Amino acid sequence: MDLSNMSLVELRNLQEQIKQETKKREQQDLTKAREQILAIAQSVGIPLKDLIDGAVRAKTGRVAVRYRNPDDATQQWTGRGRQPKWVKEWLEADKSLDLLRV
Repeated sequence: MDLSNMSLVELRNLQEQIKQETKKREQQDLTKAREQILAIAQSVGIPLKDLIDGAVRAKTGRVAVRYRNPDDATQQWTGRGRQPKWVKEWLEADKSLDLLRV
């Protein structure tokens, strides 16, 4: 297909057709994948609910504490997300973060 000979309107129409076809095929692939997963689960005797619940539980696991405030052991931080105020104050006092490691 020679795109250089197509008008702008034809190119935009083609672009829209491609977008719709892509969306359709993605939906078909998703449906096919669901059917395959269900078939596998049924073939080994695992209820689909258990399979899904297991995946959700795996994502919500707790992260171990990596840092603890030596002045207040209840203040802990996993090292993820924003630094708590006590960690910022510790670092601003030119103290090493390694000293807070658990």
